[in-house]
Amino acid sequence: MPEIKKVVLGSGAVRYRFVVDIGRDESGKRKQLTVTKKTQKEAQQELARIINEQTNGTFVPPNEMTVRQLLDTWLERKADDLEESTLQGYRNALCHAYEYLGHVRMQRLTEDQVISMAAWLVVAARRRGGTPGTGLRPRTAQGVLARLKEALNWAVIRKYVHANVAQYVQVPKRAWKEDRRTNKRVAPWNVVEVRDFLVGLRGERLFGPLMLSLMGLRPAEVAGLRWEDIDLDNGVLTIGNTRTMIGNARVLEKDTKTEAGERVLPLPEPVRQALLAFKALQEIEQMSLGGYYQASGYMFVDHLGQPLTTRHLREASYSIMGRLELRRVRLYDARHSCLTFLSVNGVPDAVLAAWAGHVSADFTKRVYVHPSPEDLRSASDHLTVLLGFDDESAA
Repeated sequence: MPEIKKVVLGSGAVRYRFVVDIGRDESGKRKQLTVTKKTQKEAQQELARIINEQTNGTFVPPNEMTVRQLLDTWLERKADDLEESTLQGYRNALCHAYEYLGHVRMQRLTEDQVISMAAWLVVAARRRGGTPGTGLRPRTAQGVLARLKEALNWAVIRKYVHANVAQYVQVPKRAWKEDRRTNKRVAPWNVVEVRDFLVGLRGERLFGPLMLSLMGLRPAEVAGLRWEDIDLDNGVLTIGNTRTMIGNARVLEKDTKTEAGERVLPLPEPVRQALLAFKALQEIEQMSLGGYYQASGYMFVDHLGQPLTTRHLREASYSIMGRLELRRVRLYDARHSCLTFLSVNGVPDAVLAAWAGHVSADFTKRVYVHPSPEDLRSASDHLTVLLGFDDESAA
């Protein structure tokens, strides 16, 4: 048991001090903590608390680390586990935590301070994409909190703090309700709109790549496909490479985000025919340009053979939507339309998730399947049989 000693300061004031071992550092050197209290009773109570927490494995040595320093350290550690694009997303989300809480010492951070930040996020945290000083969308704010909670959980494991004070903090429900009122979600295309888009696509140079989007591929998967990944004779394609954009300016080529994303899909015959035509067109372009053509091996290329990006795919789709006077939706939402169509037409959940490249069938149904009022009509027809009655029974 450490000894509590009475000490007299230069001012003549009496204090009570003890030194306690608190473990070893990374090099194995013993670490000690010196504690000074005004009264002997306070010193005894503090020593008892430390020994009790050491016995229970809950003791956290005091430190001067700020929230900013924690986030810097945590992001540095995460860099080896995350894809570059995901890590950039983490940094973008946490810039708000840096701004609001970065100066606060970790061990003095309170739940009330995190609650205050959550309220600020939906009121005044926006920097761009709208009026500066206005709020973030609740989903974005929830992402900020999620990243902060992850960092704090890591801090608990590392014994920088004894508890995650953000664990139960959520975006205020009022903000979610207001967001639903003012920002109606744009519904994915219905079957009629998809078919109108298909009709308008005919004759477009990028008919084949856009058909791949309509069959449910992610834009990054379309951009990452190489002709070696596509077996047109047997009508299958292999998804194992993606090309995405960071900051809408730099291309990042990588494998799929999850193992489930690596998949082999049979090509619907209309898509196979469209890709055959696109490959033939590229061969004609190569012959006509000769040495000026720079074959890259990618499927989604311009007339010079250079690979195009998800931005080109998006811009091409918006241009066609405008020409056809179709409701403008994100090209990624064509994936929602495809999976909704497959679901309401009886494709099993496990097959649906495998087609989408998802680990969880529940996730696919919850996020990507949006039955329209027309899709619900079949349910109404079935209920007519259950709830209806004929003239004879009425009599």
